[in-house]
Amino acid sequence: MKTYMFNPGRESASRATLEAIQTENFKNTLKRIWDNIPLYRARMNEVGLTPDDIHSIQDLHKLPFTYKQDLRETYPFGMFAVPHSQIVRLHASSGTTGKQIVVGYTKKDIESWSECVARSLTAAGTYPGDKVHISYGYGLFTGGLGLHYGTEMIGATAIPVSTGNTVRQIQLLQDFEPSVLCGTPSYALHLIDCLREQNIPLSSLQLRVGIFGAEPWTDAMRAEIEKGLGLKAFDIYGLTEITGPGVSFNCAYQNGLHVNEDYFVPEIIDPETGMPLPPGEYGELVFTCVAKEAFPLIRYRTRDIACLDYAPCACGRTLVRMSKPHGRSDDMLIIRGINVFPSQIESVLLGMGETSPHYLLIVDRINNLDTLEVQIEVTHENFRTGSVKHLENLAKAIKTKLESVLSISAKITLVEPNTLPRTDGKAKHVIDKRQLL
Repeated sequence: MKTYMFNPGRESASRATLEAIQTENFKNTLKRIWDNIPLYRARMNEVGLTPDDIHSIQDLHKLPFTYKQDLRETYPFGMFAVPHSQIVRLHASSGTTGKQIVVGYTKKDIESWSECVARSLTAAGTYPGDKVHISYGYGLFTGGLGLHYGTEMIGATAIPVSTGNTVRQIQLLQDFEPSVLCGTPSYALHLIDCLREQNIPLSSLQLRVGIFGAEPWTDAMRAEIEKGLGLKAFDIYGLTEITGPGVSFNCAYQNGLHVNEDYFVPEIIDPETGMPLPPGEYGELVFTCVAKEAFPLIRYRTRDIACLDYAPCACGRTLVRMSKPHGRSDDMLIIRGINVFPSQIESVLLGMGETSPHYLLIVDRINNLDTLEVQIEVTHENFRTGSVKHLENLAKAIKTKLESVLSISAKITLVEPNTLPRTDGKAKHVIDKRQLL
């Protein structure tokens, strides 16, 4: 099987060469972190470390972890390691209480991120001259612009369609004849349904490659997408906190996702003890940004459960491969590419004060699109004295507030007091009906 690389010198470098690159970049990055980010300087002081104590990337385990909560508590710019005059772009992802996690990029960071995506696109079989239909969202979400800049870097044509308006997207797929489709896997399945409903033949499309991410998806979904769109489907993985899409990617052999580890060094730890786990063993995925300028996180706990494989791949890449994440070590949900925490809903409900603290999230996939229903118990007083009109207005108010916090729509169902199940242990707030594994 013939494979292509965007940067063969890095993607197929020896382990010794990769570690030398990681070490040199990380020592420079750590000095900048120490000088500019008070949280990291305090954390290192707590364990008696300075940048001079880190001699190679093998010393990484000595450093403290970074948690999502740290990013919330330093909102908006407390984790930036360069002056604001050097920041050329901001992106953000949702936080659990409405505050977003803000990520900054220097010009060099944008170039590095673009190369990571360019590697991903090339590994999937995207070439100069290809037209790339990008149906990821543009804006503060990293998906659209991440794929856009990577597409331009390899010399392909970016078609920045963004999300929604599926009828128009299908028309553009026919008229512009792109060979590559980028988006969420659930949206790809939705496209398939719409094509079938409109009796549009696959022969009217010229798609060859699909690059999908931003939410969990299965091999069964991959097979359905490949059959329904007549393309080869590839996985791309990323987190806004680390850079966005392009942290890791499928190659032609699709035996795991290659991590761009000259930029992002992965570890697997026991989620309970924090101790490192050996290759091949599943645990929590942790990333360190060894070459980012603006927002270089150290040992960031992703909460994704995965394993690592350092064996060279048949494609010729020596970059470590991570498994597709097999779940999470926290309660975060990914719905239509958006991170959703039950605590976000809880915070909204407690703030409004007209419902009880008992709620249930029901996540499903209908017509190949994720749906969210929030069932909420009203208070005894509202149930006894509230008019139908009042309850309807309350549901609308909750829906509006949740949409502003979550950035996705949800169906709101108000139920009678004592309707939702109770437990003696930890409350079960989520029923996820999607078959993701």
